[in-house]
Amino acid sequence: MRLFFSSLFMLLFFSQLLFSAVSTTITHIPAIDNNATKEAELEAEEEKAKREQKLAERKIQNHLQELHQLDTQISEENVWVKSYASYLTSLEVKNNLENIRKRIKWLRKHAKTQSDYDELNGLISKENILTSQIDKLKGKNNAPFSELITPPKIDEIPEISNPFEIFNGLSLIKKMDAGFEDYKKRKENLAVLVKLLRDELTIYKKLYALNPEKYEKAYKQKETELERFERALDTMNVTLDVYQKRLEIAKININKSIEKQIYGLMKIGVAVLLVFLVFFLLKLIVKKYITDNERFYMANKIITFTNFTVILLILFFNYIENVSYLVTILGFASAGIAIAMKDWFMSILGWLVIVFGGSIHVGDRIRVDMDGMKYVGDVLDISLLRITILEDITLTSIMQNRRAGRIIFVPNNYIFTRMIANYTHHSLKTVWDGVKITITYDSNHKKAMHLVKEIAKKYSKGYTDITRKQLNKLRQHYSLKNTNVEPRIYSFIEPHGIDIEAWYLTNAYGTLTLRSVISTEIIDAFKAEDDITIAYPTQKINLDMKQHAPIIHNDELV
Repeated sequence: MRLFFSSLFMLLFFSQLLFSAVSTTITHIPAIDNNATKEAELEAEEEKAKREQKLAERKIQNHLQELHQLDTQISEENVWVKSYASYLTSLEVKNNLENIRKRIKWLRKHAKTQSDYDELNGLISKENILTSQIDKLKGKNNAPFSELITPPKIDEIPEISNPFEIFNGLSLIKKMDAGFEDYKKRKENLAVLVKLLRDELTIYKKLYALNPEKYEKAYKQKETELERFERALDTMNVTLDVYQKRLEIAKININKSIEKQIYGLMKIGVAVLLVFLVFFLLKLIVKKYITDNERFYMANKIITFTNFTVILLILFFNYIENVSYLVTILGFASAGIAIAMKDWFMSILGWLVIVFGGSIHVGDRIRVDMDGMKYVGDVLDISLLRITILEDITLTSIMQNRRAGRIIFVPNNYIFTRMIANYTHHSLKTVWDGVKITITYDSNHKKAMHLVKEIAKKYSKGYTDITRKQLNKLRQHYSLKNTNVEPRIYSFIEPHGIDIEAWYLTNAYGTLTLRSVISTEIIDAFKAEDDITIAYPTQKINLDMKQHAPIIHNDELV
């Protein structure tokens, strides 16, 4: 029994142990499963965080690439960017300068060691440098874009008072249009830049959301920068409208002045055209009814001068508003002008004397003494300042000048100060010319004088009759006493013979021709007479046969 109970007790004991072991095993299985699940969850969360971090980094890289592209585009709008950068630089320089001045002030009061004094000297030098930079950046630290947002200044609208100023008005309109287009282009560039800055701020906002600590400062700076650029754009939008209206008003005023001048110019053109037409008809009438060439030329000159004067008066009274003021100025300036342009005024006065006095006409043959020379020629033209003559071959050309055919310009003022002889004044077309020939003392001088007189009468008869008629017409203007027009023969006793001179009337334009004819006829007539001998310089040589030396007697006339 004792063994049975012992065996039963042992069986129960082992059964209890087995049951405890099994219970313990069953109890520990769920705890193991819970730990494994938590570890798996942690690992999953770490993997997710890593993936999210990599995704965020990838997004940041993409955003940075986008920022780089935007920065490249923004840098192209360099005018605005540089202006803003200059503004920031000026602020930075100003802040640094203020800090340096505070430090200098403190060191001047508390400096004790050599290093403090060295620092003070260095800061003073730096202060001078920054002060010079502030002077160069003056005005840029007050407000950004102050120069860019200010429209071009509209110049004062000039008063267009004559046609030449029309070009100034058109040039001013062109200048204003160019300034407006430039300002408008600046505003458009700013609008493009603001759009790019907004895109840039959007990217910074995303970066700020992804990494606030790193991109918060940059985000705030870009936000402030965008606000300033937007404020400048709003200002330019308002200013552009106002500026455009001011330009329109200015251009309207200029165009009105230009239209007024063009209208006035058209009226002047019509008036000048009418004046030209009237004087052209006058010239046709003069040409039809005046047959004399000299009178026609003079009438044509007077009509042309009057035409020119009338046109000047039209222009004068159209563009001189205050005539009395101009007359006053000319009155004060007349003395100086008269001195400076004395020869011109004297020439104009001489022209008036010549034209209205009638002393010289175009076509007249005149002689002018100029600077010791004598010029004989025909008047080609009488202008406002000078007389133009064509030098002819005359006795003066042969004996003195040895030149002919030149165009001589004689100032009109010479009529007051020089000798001017007119060979064809008024209706006279003839002048007295003479031929001199010497005969010996033993010649029949009476017969010689008779022959010379007959020859002179024969060849000058036509000119004598013409002169008689011309002198009768000239009596209406001058008092004539001696009107004898017949050839005149004179004889004079000279040391080596008798000079016989024949004076006759000849054509003023052809004196040499008749002179040559009469001279040859006289020589032929004298040669035909046995008792008339022409005297001329000769030499006699007497030979002494004993001495074989010639004796020469010079300058004997035989």
